[in-house]
Amino acid sequence: MEGKIKVEKCDCTIIHEDVVERATKNMPNEELLYDLAELFKVFGDSTRVRILCALDEAEMCVCDIASVLNMTQSAISHQLRVLKQARLVKNRRDGKVVYYSLDDEHVRTIFDDGLAHIKEQEERGN
Repeated sequence: MEGKIKVEKCDCTIIHEDVVERATKNMPNEELLYDLAELFKVFGDSTRVRILCALDEAEMCVCDIASVLNMTQSAISHQLRVLKQARLVKNRRDGKVVYYSLDDEHVRTIFDDGLAHIKEQEERGN
């Protein structure tokens, strides 16, 4: 049974109507929730998360990112396309060099909050 998480279940049959009504009223529409789920899927790849981590430190070109992650430029470029389509990274050209950075502070917040959550869970021993 090691490794399994026990989920507690409620034995009552009472519906707390005020809570249900509030949750229903404040539930975003299905299209927004779908888009949010798609956004979080992008975070489901460790290479993309490593790229975001690198870009959290500084703006970088593909060569820089490839060096930090010890990967090919081609592999990095592929993942950058996915991150750019998800609007998590942006780029700017300076002569022949294209620099990538996090799209905005929301991306930094999502990344930093997720990392803080994981670190907190590790400290708790969960």
